[in-house]
Amino acid sequence: MKLAEAIRKRIKFYLKEKNMNVWKLCKMSGIPCSTISTFMSGKTELVKLDTLLHICEGFGITLGEFFTDSTFDTAEQDN
Repeated sequence: MKLAEAIRKRIKFYLKEKNMNVWKLCKMSGIPCSTISTFMSGKTELVKLDTLLHICEGFGITLGEFFTDSTFDTAEQDN
């Protein structure tokens, strides 16, 4: 699995776990909805680490918690 796909999968996991939608995540993280929506739809393959940090803050988790998943053990670099 490509890294971007793994990150999308993990964001979807936390959206479901926290009973949130993308709009609420945008409000809680302070990240523009266009940024999150573009990444989640696959139109953008890259997400900055500081953007991901704000997304984690929106979920109320740390970056460490976000990346603590076996999905990332086999993630491949995006080309």
